[in-house]
Amino acid sequence: MNEDPLTAVLRSKSEATRFQILVEIAENQPAVRQQEIAHKLGVTPQAVSEYIRELVESGMVDARGRGHYEVTRKGIEWVLAHAEALESYARHIRKDIIEQVSVWTALAAETIRKEEMVGVFMKDGLLYASREPRSAMGTATLDATVGEDVGVARLNGLIEHHEGIIRVGKVPRIEQGGSRNVQKDQLITLVDSAQFVGAVGLEAMVALHGVGKKPDMFFGAREGVIEAAFHGLECALIIVDEEFTDFLKRLEGAGLRYTIHELVTR
Repeated sequence: MNEDPLTAVLRSKSEATRFQILVEIAENQPAVRQQEIAHKLGVTPQAVSEYIRELVESGMVDARGRGHYEVTRKGIEWVLAHAEALESYARHIRKDIIEQVSVWTALAAETIRKEEMVGVFMKDGLLYASREPRSAMGTATLDATVGEDVGVARLNGLIEHHEGIIRVGKVPRIEQGGSRNVQKDQLITLVDSAQFVGAVGLEAMVALHGVGKKPDMFFGAREGVIEAAFHGLECALIIVDEEFTDFLKRLEGAGLRYTIHELVTR
Protein backbone atom coordinates (compact mmCIF):
# COMPACT_ATOMS: atom_id res chain seq x y z
CA MET A 1 0.00 0.00 0.00
CA ASN A 2 1.46 3.36 -1.06
CA GLU A 3 2.04 5.88 1.67
CA ASP A 4 0.00 9.07 1.58
CA PRO A 5 2.22 11.67 -0.22
CA LEU A 6 1.29 14.39 2.27
CA THR A 7 2.36 12.23 5.21
CA ALA A 8 5.59 11.29 3.47
CA VAL A 9 6.65 14.87 2.73
CA LEU A 10 5.69 16.33 6.09
CA ARG A 11 7.15 13.51 8.15
CA SER A 12 10.42 12.96 6.33
CA LYS A 13 13.01 15.70 5.83
CA SER A 14 14.68 13.63 3.13
CA GLU A 15 11.41 13.31 1.20
CA ALA A 16 10.80 17.03 1.54
CA THR A 17 14.31 17.75 0.23
CA ARG A 18 13.85 15.31 -2.64
CA PHE A 19 10.60 17.07 -3.54
CA GLN A 20 12.32 20.47 -3.54
CA ILE A 21 15.25 19.25 -5.61
CA LEU A 22 12.92 17.74 -8.21
CA VAL A 23 11.08 21.04 -8.45
CA GLU A 24 14.38 22.93 -8.83
CA ILE A 25 15.51 20.58 -11.61
CA ALA A 26 12.18 20.96 -13.42
CA GLU A 27 12.42 24.74 -13.16
CA ASN A 28 16.00 25.00 -14.41
CA GLN A 29 16.40 21.99 -16.74
CA PRO A 30 18.41 21.03 -18.62
CA ALA A 31 21.28 23.10 -17.18
CA VAL A 32 21.15 22.42 -13.45
CA ARG A 33 23.59 24.14 -11.08
CA GLN A 34 23.90 21.95 -8.01
CA GLN A 35 25.74 24.67 -6.08
CA GLU A 36 22.79 27.06 -6.51
CA ILE A 37 20.29 24.41 -5.44
CA ALA A 38 22.38 23.62 -2.37
CA HIS A 39 22.55 27.28 -1.39
CA LYS A 40 18.82 27.77 -1.92
CA LEU A 41 17.80 24.71 0.09
CA GLY A 42 20.41 25.08 2.82
CA VAL A 43 22.13 21.73 2.20
CA THR A 44 25.60 20.81 1.00
CA PRO A 45 26.43 20.41 -2.71
CA GLN A 46 27.45 16.83 -1.89
CA ALA A 47 23.97 16.16 -0.53
CA VAL A 48 22.37 17.58 -3.68
CA SER A 49 24.63 15.41 -5.82
CA GLU A 50 23.62 12.32 -3.83
CA TYR A 51 19.91 13.14 -4.10
CA ILE A 52 20.21 13.62 -7.86
CA ARG A 53 22.05 10.31 -8.18
CA GLU A 54 19.19 8.57 -6.34
CA LEU A 55 16.60 10.34 -8.48
CA VAL A 56 18.38 9.17 -11.63
CA GLU A 57 18.55 5.59 -10.31
CA SER A 58 14.84 5.65 -9.42
CA GLY A 59 13.91 6.80 -12.91
CA MET A 60 12.59 10.21 -11.87
CA VAL A 61 15.40 12.15 -13.54
CA ASP A 62 17.32 11.59 -16.77
CA ALA A 63 21.02 12.45 -16.81
CA ARG A 64 21.97 14.06 -20.14
CA GLY A 65 25.65 14.78 -19.71
CA ARG A 66 27.59 16.65 -17.07
CA GLY A 67 25.33 19.10 -15.26
CA HIS A 68 22.38 18.44 -17.56
CA TYR A 69 19.29 16.76 -16.17
CA GLU A 70 15.61 16.49 -17.03
CA VAL A 71 12.68 15.32 -14.93
CA THR A 72 11.00 12.24 -16.42
CA ARG A 73 7.27 11.58 -16.63
CA LYS A 74 7.59 9.41 -13.52
CA GLY A 75 9.24 12.30 -11.69
CA ILE A 76 6.58 14.76 -12.84
CA GLU A 77 3.80 12.48 -11.65
CA TRP A 78 5.52 12.11 -8.27
CA VAL A 79 5.89 15.89 -7.90
CA LEU A 80 2.27 16.51 -8.92
CA ALA A 81 0.94 13.96 -6.43
CA HIS A 82 2.86 15.58 -3.58
CA ALA A 83 2.10 19.14 -4.73
CA GLU A 84 -1.64 18.42 -4.91
CA ALA A 85 -1.56 16.90 -1.43
CA LEU A 86 0.29 19.92 -0.02
CA GLU A 87 -2.03 22.36 -1.80
CA SER A 88 -5.10 20.59 -0.44
CA TYR A 89 -3.63 20.65 3.06
CA ALA A 90 -2.83 24.36 2.76
CA ARG A 91 -6.41 25.10 1.65
CA HIS A 92 -7.70 23.12 4.63
CA ILE A 93 -5.50 25.14 7.00
CA ARG A 94 -6.54 28.48 5.50
CA LYS A 95 -10.24 27.83 5.16
CA ASP A 96 -11.16 25.36 7.88
CA ILE A 97 -8.72 26.33 10.62
CA ILE A 98 -7.11 29.77 10.31
CA GLU A 99 -10.26 31.60 9.19
CA GLN A 100 -12.17 30.16 12.10
CA VAL A 101 -9.72 30.97 14.87
CA SER A 102 -7.91 34.06 13.65
CA VAL A 103 -8.78 37.54 14.80
CA TRP A 104 -8.14 40.33 12.31
CA THR A 105 -7.05 43.74 13.56
CA ALA A 106 -8.72 46.81 12.08
CA LEU A 107 -9.14 50.49 12.87
CA ALA A 108 -12.59 51.50 14.06
CA ALA A 109 -14.13 53.88 11.52
CA GLU A 110 -16.88 54.68 14.06
CA THR A 111 -17.86 53.68 17.57
CA ILE A 112 -18.20 49.88 17.71
CA ARG A 113 -19.54 47.66 20.44
CA LYS A 114 -18.34 44.20 21.40
CA GLU A 115 -20.17 41.36 19.59
CA GLU A 116 -21.50 43.80 17.00
CA MET A 117 -21.47 42.72 13.35
CA VAL A 118 -19.04 44.91 11.41
CA GLY A 119 -17.99 45.34 7.82
CA VAL A 120 -14.27 45.22 7.07
CA PHE A 121 -12.72 47.25 4.25
CA MET A 122 -9.38 48.59 3.04
CA LYS A 123 -8.63 52.31 2.84
CA ASP A 124 -5.25 53.93 2.17
CA GLY A 125 -3.55 50.61 2.78
CA LEU A 126 -5.11 50.07 6.20
CA LEU A 127 -7.90 47.79 7.39
CA TYR A 128 -11.01 49.47 8.81
CA ALA A 129 -14.18 48.22 10.50
CA SER A 130 -17.55 49.92 10.63
CA ARG A 131 -21.20 49.00 11.18
CA GLU A 132 -21.87 49.54 7.49
CA PRO A 133 -22.46 46.24 5.60
CA ARG A 134 -19.49 45.27 3.41
CA SER A 135 -18.46 42.33 1.26
CA ALA A 136 -16.49 41.02 4.27
CA MET A 137 -18.31 40.84 7.62
CA GLY A 138 -17.22 39.72 11.06
CA THR A 139 -17.84 40.15 14.78
CA ALA A 140 -16.13 42.80 16.91
CA THR A 141 -14.24 41.27 19.83
CA LEU A 142 -14.29 44.40 22.03
CA ASP A 143 -15.58 47.96 22.29
CA ALA A 144 -13.74 50.61 20.27
CA THR A 145 -14.02 54.30 19.53
CA VAL A 146 -13.03 56.02 16.27
CA GLY A 147 -9.36 55.38 15.47
CA GLU A 148 -8.87 52.64 18.06
CA ASP A 149 -7.72 49.16 17.11
CA VAL A 150 -10.47 46.56 17.22
CA GLY A 151 -10.43 42.79 16.75
CA VAL A 152 -12.71 41.17 14.17
CA ALA A 153 -13.41 37.46 14.51
CA ARG A 154 -15.23 34.93 12.31
CA LEU A 155 -14.59 36.99 9.19
CA ASN A 156 -16.63 35.87 6.18
CA GLY A 157 -16.46 37.09 2.60
CA LEU A 158 -13.74 38.84 0.65
CA ILE A 159 -12.26 42.18 1.62
CA GLU A 160 -12.65 44.54 -1.32
CA HIS A 161 -9.19 45.61 -2.28
CA HIS A 162 -7.21 46.57 -5.37
CA GLU A 163 -3.45 46.29 -5.57
CA GLY A 164 -1.52 49.45 -6.29
CA ILE A 165 0.87 49.99 -9.16
CA ILE A 166 4.61 50.48 -8.62
CA ARG A 167 6.37 53.13 -10.70
CA VAL A 168 10.05 52.27 -10.88
CA GLY A 169 12.41 55.18 -11.51
CA LYS A 170 15.97 54.30 -12.48
CA VAL A 171 18.88 56.57 -11.51
CA PRO A 172 22.53 56.13 -12.55
CA ARG A 173 25.39 54.88 -10.41
CA ILE A 174 27.87 57.45 -9.16
CA GLU A 175 30.27 56.39 -11.96
CA GLN A 176 27.67 57.71 -14.44
CA GLY A 177 26.98 60.90 -12.52
CA GLY A 178 24.68 59.61 -9.77
CA SER A 179 22.11 62.11 -8.48
CA ARG A 180 23.71 64.88 -10.57
CA ASN A 181 22.57 63.12 -13.73
CA VAL A 182 18.86 62.80 -12.91
CA GLN A 183 15.99 64.57 -14.66
CA LYS A 184 14.55 66.46 -11.71
CA ASP A 185 11.25 67.43 -13.31
CA GLN A 186 10.44 63.82 -14.17
CA LEU A 187 11.48 62.69 -10.69
CA ILE A 188 9.14 65.22 -9.09
CA THR A 189 6.24 64.13 -11.31
CA LEU A 190 6.93 60.50 -10.47
CA VAL A 191 6.94 60.86 -6.70
CA ASP A 192 4.15 63.47 -6.53
CA SER A 193 1.71 60.86 -7.89
CA ALA A 194 2.73 58.24 -5.31
CA GLN A 195 1.29 57.53 -1.87
CA PHE A 196 4.42 55.66 -0.79
CA VAL A 197 7.99 56.33 -1.93
CA GLY A 198 11.02 54.11 -1.45
CA ALA A 199 14.68 54.64 -2.34
CA VAL A 200 17.34 52.03 -3.07
CA GLY A 201 20.93 53.26 -3.23
CA LEU A 202 22.46 56.47 -1.89
CA GLU A 203 22.24 57.99 -5.37
CA ALA A 204 18.46 57.51 -5.30
CA MET A 205 18.10 58.98 -1.81
CA VAL A 206 20.24 62.02 -2.63
CA ALA A 207 18.26 62.56 -5.87
CA LEU A 208 15.04 62.66 -3.86
CA HIS A 209 16.52 65.05 -1.31
CA GLY A 210 17.63 67.22 -4.24
CA VAL A 211 13.99 67.83 -5.22
CA GLY A 212 12.84 68.33 -1.65
CA LYS A 213 11.43 64.83 -1.19
CA LYS A 214 12.13 62.42 1.63
CA PRO A 215 11.54 58.70 0.96
CA ASP A 216 9.10 56.89 3.23
CA MET A 217 11.57 54.02 3.37
CA PHE A 218 15.23 53.51 2.59
CA PHE A 219 16.36 50.40 4.45
CA GLY A 220 14.25 47.48 3.23
CA ALA A 221 12.60 49.73 0.65
CA ARG A 222 12.13 46.97 -1.94
CA GLU A 223 9.96 44.82 0.30
CA GLY A 224 8.31 47.87 1.82
CA VAL A 225 7.13 49.12 -1.57
CA ILE A 226 5.87 45.65 -2.53
CA GLU A 227 3.98 45.36 0.76
CA ALA A 228 2.45 48.81 0.28
CA ALA A 229 1.34 47.94 -3.25
CA PHE A 230 -0.27 44.73 -2.03
CA HIS A 231 -2.25 46.92 0.39
CA GLY A 232 -3.52 49.08 -2.46
CA LEU A 233 -1.15 52.06 -2.32
CA GLU A 234 0.20 53.74 -5.45
CA CYS A 235 3.98 53.49 -5.04
CA ALA A 236 7.22 54.82 -6.47
CA LEU A 237 10.61 53.20 -6.03
CA ILE A 238 13.62 55.25 -7.01
CA ILE A 239 16.41 52.76 -7.53
CA VAL A 240 20.02 52.80 -8.64
CA ASP A 241 20.49 51.09 -11.99
CA GLU A 242 22.63 48.17 -10.74
CA GLU A 243 19.72 47.03 -8.52
CA PHE A 244 17.08 47.62 -11.17
CA THR A 245 16.97 44.25 -12.96
CA ASP A 246 16.78 42.15 -9.79
CA PHE A 247 13.92 44.27 -8.49
CA LEU A 248 11.95 43.82 -11.72
CA LYS A 249 12.35 40.07 -11.35
CA ARG A 250 10.98 40.37 -7.82
CA LEU A 251 7.96 42.29 -9.14
CA GLU A 252 7.35 39.71 -11.84
CA GLY A 253 7.42 36.98 -9.21
CA ALA A 254 4.99 38.90 -7.01
CA GLY A 255 2.61 39.47 -9.93
CA LEU A 256 2.34 43.22 -9.30
CA ARG A 257 1.74 45.84 -11.96
CA TYR A 258 4.58 48.27 -12.61
CA THR A 259 5.83 50.92 -15.00
CA ILE A 260 9.45 51.82 -15.76
CA HIS A 261 10.74 55.40 -15.81
CA GLU A 262 14.22 56.27 -17.07
CA LEU A 263 15.39 59.27 -15.04
CA VAL A 264 18.90 59.58 -16.46
CA THR A 265 19.64 62.91 -18.13
CA ARG A 266 20.22 62.48 -21.83
